[in-house]
Amino acid sequence: MPGRSSKPAPLPMRDGVAPSYLWLPEGQWPDMLAFLVERYPQIGAAQWRERMARGEVVNGDGAVLGPGSAYRRGMRIFYYRELARETPIPFHEEILFQDEHLVVVDKPHFLPMTPGGRFVQETLLTRLKRKLDCADLTPIHRLDRETAGVVIFSRQIASRGAYQTLFQRREVRKTYEALAPVLEGRDFPFTYRSRMVDGDKFFLMREEAGEPNSETIIDVIERRGGVNLYRLQPHTGRKHQLRVHLASLGIPIVNDAFYPVALPCKEDDMSQPLQLLARAIDFTDPLTGEPRHFESRRSL
Repeated sequence: MPGRSSKPAPLPMRDGVAPSYLWLPEGQWPDMLAFLVERYPQIGAAQWRERMARGEVVNGDGAVLGPGSAYRRGMRIFYYRELARETPIPFHEEILFQDEHLVVVDKPHFLPMTPGGRFVQETLLTRLKRKLDCADLTPIHRLDRETAGVVIFSRQIASRGAYQTLFQRREVRKTYEALAPVLEGRDFPFTYRSRMVDGDKFFLMREEAGEPNSETIIDVIERRGGVNLYRLQPHTGRKHQLRVHLASLGIPIVNDAFYPVALPCKEDDMSQPLQLLARAIDFTDPLTGEPRHFESRRSL
């Protein structure tokens, strides 16, 4: 399937998007066009011919491939991923900080982090690559499309590992805020732990009995009528951890379309953002030893 290569690609970044690549699998096809049409039927022969005529399908050495080029198992081909129609995201990111190593961004709700599915241009990574003209820009950690707030990108390969290690060793303190129903019968703050595993649907997580592998400190900042503004500090980074934990406590985050029950896809409806915000990130810079604190300017 398509991926990203650590070696320089024979096609340049275009409009903030790096080329995708594919290792050709074992099989028999009369030519390259026949394979591509079968592999990606949603694109069609005419579109592949146009891309090839523009020189936008090449092999690993940069040689342009045409419709009649021979199919060779094990060859790597490069191409640009394109969408016929992409929903504009009418919300904008804000760069909070940047230096030679990092770019810290305040992400809006609904903006995906990286290209995938229905979005290529309308993603945070692509927008930043266009804005900063930085092909090596890579997120060090992720936020869900539905979540807003602080996220950090690495802008150079040489120092990327040092910052990634901070997250792997849990040496980064992340603070979130969420609006959710009032939880009665608990003394705050308290720590919630559970064992999280993949759910029945590929995009969901669930809890099961067993040794906990997820942990969140939960506190109340203020009461707002029938809901609380909670402060959440995850000590682990499981997918959808905060959403699962609050739903399991019986206080699902306001406007959560996944938990406790997955609702029908809202597609392009952006009227009810998930009330979850990555408020702040704190860590000791591995290169300078200085404390770092970055905080979102958004509010719930």
